[in-house]
Amino acid sequence: MDFTLTEEQHAIVENVEALCARFNDGYWREKEQTGDFPFDFHSAMAEAGWLGITMPEEFGGAGLGVVEAALMMHTVAKSSGGMSAASAIHINIFGPHPIVVFGNEDQKNRWLPPLLK
Repeated sequence: MDFTLTEEQHAIVENVEALCARFNDGYWREKEQTGDFPFDFHSAMAEAGWLGITMPEEFGGAGLGVVEAALMMHTVAKSSGGMSAASAIHINIFGPHPIVVFGNEDQKNRWLPPLLK
């Protein structure tokens, strides 16, 4: 079995690393001390399209797979934000999947686009 990353997968890792680097230790230390949700980080991930990595393209997602989402989440978790950063976004990545699989068109149209933004 070949575990070599594709060019697209390398690009995901590099781009997520660059985004996460904008949120340094000081940012995460402040969030830990205040207990505030990292809205700036969450918004940056949404604006860059990462919250929709596994969501269908017709709803604003990238339509990529679980491997790509796992690479993204691994990259986030090994950044300065660690599990605090990962916890801030992981529900948007994997939580809406039942809507994609089992939701009717109205539910998909109502719930998926706002979650990706």
